[in-house]
Amino acid sequence: MSEDKKNKNHPDNDQDMMKLVDNLNRKEDVNLNRRAFLKASFGTTVALGLATTPFGVMSAIGNDKEDAERIEIATADELAVGEAKNFNYPTEDEPAVLVRTPDDQYVAYNNKCTHLQCPVFYEHKDNVLLCPCHKGYFDVNSGHPIAGPPQRELPKILLEVKDGKVFAVGREYRHG
Repeated sequence: MSEDKKNKNHPDNDQDMMKLVDNLNRKEDVNLNRRAFLKASFGTTVALGLATTPFGVMSAIGNDKEDAERIEIATADELAVGEAKNFNYPTEDEPAVLVRTPDDQYVAYNNKCTHLQCPVFYEHKDNVLLCPCHKGYFDVNSGHPIAGPPQRELPKILLEVKDGKVFAVGREYRHG
């Protein structure tokens, strides 16, 4: 191949090399190298860790929220076996139902059907929780739907019986 053909394909060969050398000598490239990136990443990680430490310490020391969620519902002898009582938990806008089952156990659930939020009632005769809007039935011992349109179980309210009193102490959302 002749020298003319080589120069035709790369007329500014020296010019291109100068541009590459200029790019390598830029000061910004030196400041933004891999080592600087890793230092910045490590520094950010340490800063975030230190910023969130007080929240971890506060949660380890104690959780006052649990005491705020503990509400007395009834006395242990207020409900006879097979009776139910409506109450609100954890706020005044959220209705719930407490049931003393034929097995002499206390269970409580949110009082809204998981189908269309209609109120749920305890039926002592059949020992079920009934949603009369669309004939939805829930197992009183587990809160799982057993008939009708509801597909999800009722949110369970955790209970504690202490010193002859029944307390609501939290909620349990279950799926499946």
